[in-house]
Amino acid sequence: MALTNKQIDNTKPGPNIIKLSDGGGLQLWVMPNGSKLWNLAYRDSAQKQRKLSFGPYPRLGLADARKKRDEAKALLASGIDPNQQKRLDKLSKAISDATTFKAIAEEYLDKMKREGRAASTLEKTEWLLAIAFPFIGERPISEIKPQEILAVLRRLGLDKRRRTDCLYSYAVAVESPSSALLMRLLSGG
Repeated sequence: MALTNKQIDNTKPGPNIIKLSDGGGLQLWVMPNGSKLWNLAYRDSAQKQRKLSFGPYPRLGLADARKKRDEAKALLASGIDPNQQKRLDKLSKAISDATTFKAIAEEYLDKMKREGRAASTLEKTEWLLAIAFPFIGERPISEIKPQEILAVLRRLGLDKRRRTDCLYSYAVAVESPSSALLMRLLSGG
């Protein structure tokens, strides 16, 4: 039988975990401490019983939990384990976050400081990057299009292109993804 919000709200914790079923493997676990957590019970390709956690109630409401259940079931129907997909998505996000323009720029600035670059060079580079951060700072460096760099550079004047070019050269040197077209554009080629 499908759950209702009223039923969920009225369920009080007990000494053991209480599992309320919504159907299709979706369960709300009411923990002894009073917290309520959405889980999906399913079988993987080897027919082993697995559990996928969606998050706490009420932060994740009943309708959203059902939507997540349906998405996970669609993955299973395609032969994809939703727990593995969740781990891959997390890893992909971590890699993406580590290769943002801002992350690479900060790493590059640290490298310049360790190499003992002149204070004025560091200040100019920090100034340029601080202006670029609001526009492209949180974006993965591999997704930044040459036109976006050009738009930022035009705001500053094209003579500042060299420092951004150095940053992208550094990103390529440390194997951060980048576009060859972007490198040619920034280097004036």
